[in-house]
Amino acid sequence: MPTQSSAQTAYSIFVSHLQAGKVEQVTIKSRLLEYRLKDEFGGQRYSIQKTGSQADLISLLNSHNVQFDTVSDNSDTATAAGLITLLLSSGLLVGALAWLAKFSTEGGIGLDMGVGKSNARVYQKGKTGITFADVAGVDEAKQELQEVVDFLQNGDKYRKIGAKIPKGVLLVGSPGTGKTLLAKAVAGEAEVPFLSMSGSEFVELYVGVGASRVRDLFNKAKRQAPCIIFIDELDAIGKSRGNNPNGGNDEREQTLNQLLTEMDGFDGNEGVILLAATNRPEILDPALRRPGRFDRQVLVDRPDKSGRIEILGVHARKVILGEDVNLEEIAAQTAGFAGADLANLVNEAALLAARHNRQAVLMVDFGEAFERVIAGLEKRSRVLTLRERQTVAYHEVGHAFVGALMPGGDKVAKISIVPRGLGALGYTLQTPEEDRFLLLEDELRGKIATLLGGRAAELVVFNKISTGASDDIQKATELAEKAITQYGMSTVGPISFAKDEGQFLNSSTSRRTVSGEVTAEIDRLVQQSINQAYEIAQKILELNRDLLESTTQTLLKQEVLEGSQLKMILSQVKAPTELAEFLQG
Repeated sequence: MPTQSSAQTAYSIFVSHLQAGKVEQVTIKSRLLEYRLKDEFGGQRYSIQKTGSQADLISLLNSHNVQFDTVSDNSDTATAAGLITLLLSSGLLVGALAWLAKFSTEGGIGLDMGVGKSNARVYQKGKTGITFADVAGVDEAKQELQEVVDFLQNGDKYRKIGAKIPKGVLLVGSPGTGKTLLAKAVAGEAEVPFLSMSGSEFVELYVGVGASRVRDLFNKAKRQAPCIIFIDELDAIGKSRGNNPNGGNDEREQTLNQLLTEMDGFDGNEGVILLAATNRPEILDPALRRPGRFDRQVLVDRPDKSGRIEILGVHARKVILGEDVNLEEIAAQTAGFAGADLANLVNEAALLAARHNRQAVLMVDFGEAFERVIAGLEKRSRVLTLRERQTVAYHEVGHAFVGALMPGGDKVAKISIVPRGLGALGYTLQTPEEDRFLLLEDELRGKIATLLGGRAAELVVFNKISTGASDDIQKATELAEKAITQYGMSTVGPISFAKDEGQFLNSSTSRRTVSGEVTAEIDRLVQQSINQAYEIAQKILELNRDLLESTTQTLLKQEVLEGSQLKMILSQVKAPTELAEFLQG
């Protein structure tokens, strides 16, 4: 009968076998404890490390009536075991030293471990599944990138005439405008391999890993040329050097240096075009943006009305639309929406239609989806007191009345006192009638007055104010300050006192260094602008007090005013004689 090998187990398992009466025989050695289970329990053999004193162990075995033998280890066996242990320890030490040596020579963790290799997602020969037909609303950007496709497909045509194929194309634009989608479309149209990585995937804790990944990425691309490399969020590794507060040459800078070398070093990257996307071009290193590295910068801007119609058409292909859906009307209401916002709008409308068990998406679903996107989810469970509901109703009607008399392309489309989102207890929806790219001085003053119309209504009706206008006051103050410090719309003159901090993200600004007298004058003018707008809003509401009361009572009953009913009410709002003087400044 062949000898059965013993399996390693834990001491707790041995004790449980003892208590269950499963143990047949135990052999006690100097360092090990071997035991065999009874045949009815499988007869397996086990070995465990010996723990505790031998006297306690023998006492435990006797208490369970288990037979045992005591065997002393052979000295030769012990010597061999000690030698094996020594050899294993030495091998581990040698391996560790070799690993450290490779670490030091590579400038980071060894490539053999895979840490320094790029984790680029590779799409072979147009397999991105995206073409220019899937991209809409950015016609100028598509035209620029179609030339890149032609470079890759017909490179000889350009080389014969002496033209150089661009090495890099930088896609610049606000978040959600379709930069990544355009890059995939280029690869899909050119039918060449497409290697995609995010800027954050290059940088790790260990110094040298990012540079190693850049080298590996470009080596992969050269082997598959012609091909496209796409780096999303380039600003993660491309920030301007020299701004490191700790000094020295950190991991991010090493990664950037390697990228600069690969793009325009002694070794050419023939047939490899680098596409990159960022919404922070102003913080990129100048050496990265110069011609010879990124030869072209392509602006991927927010779409205009015709672009939004095209984008809605692309996303609407995937849903069943009702007969009453008018994409042109939806596009008119969504000025300022990027491609991602429009895709989300269509999806939200489809979800709402499914929730109501409809067979198609109707215009009412798009209307509700639009409000959900810009104002948040309805919070009908948020119960307000009677005084709070009245305050909110007067506040929103105040916004609407003042906004109805102000110049500009925005019209009041809806008033609601249904709470939405995190803190909105009500809202007044103004939609632009057309795309606007400039704001005139009288329109800016009108916007400030409209923002303060809600607070003015509270003061006119209750002779006291609430905390509900805090967001309106903040926006009005920012707008008034921009008019003076950025737009030159004041007696100070056409002087810019602000420094732009960002171009595509939320454009935050800070004042440049100015004298105390100028700062005091700017603050005085901001206060004067706000006070004038607040006064004209009060005069409008005092002149239309009866209409304010009747409209507010109707709103309290219906909770929502919109459409022809709202249009008729707003047409009755009278303008005070001081309005023209206010708008002229």
